Amino acid sequence: MSTKVFVNLPTADLERSKAFYTALGCDINPLFTDENAACIVWSDDVFFMVLTREYFGTFTDKQVVDAKSAAQVLVALSRDSREDVDDVLTKGLAAGGTEPRDAQDYGFMYSRDLEDPDGNVLEFLFMDPAAAEQGPEAFMAEQGAESA
Repeated sequence: MSTKVFVNLPTADLERSKAFYTALGCDINPLFTDENAACIVWSDDVFFMVLTREYFGTFTDKQVVDAKSAAQVLVALSRDSREDVDDVLTKGLAAGGTEPRDAQDYGFMYSRDLEDPDGNVLEFLFMDPAAAEQGPEAFMAEQGAESA
């Protein structure tokens, strides 16, 4: 059995969140969607459960933070290319998201952050497959040797 990842995110407006995530290319699983929650399908193994703030609060005794003013978690999702990173950002910005900081280009890795309308931060990244396999230091050293 493979591990499935479910990320729970609070939202102030469930319909707005559903529209935002479907604009990014995600599907919604209707079997796990109602007036309190929506199951956002990223892949066969990765799902976001977007929950109304009130419903989210029933799963914890801790204070539910406002993601517009405090960070609790940064969710990083890989893409297959730099262009795919830019494409998902374009879709997200058009759907009401914001880009809170400039793109980060480390040579071996390219990433951009997208805040959903509730302020939850999604990091979209592409990492060169060789860097993922070798580690960034070995990859960058090899790149330096090739360009010399």
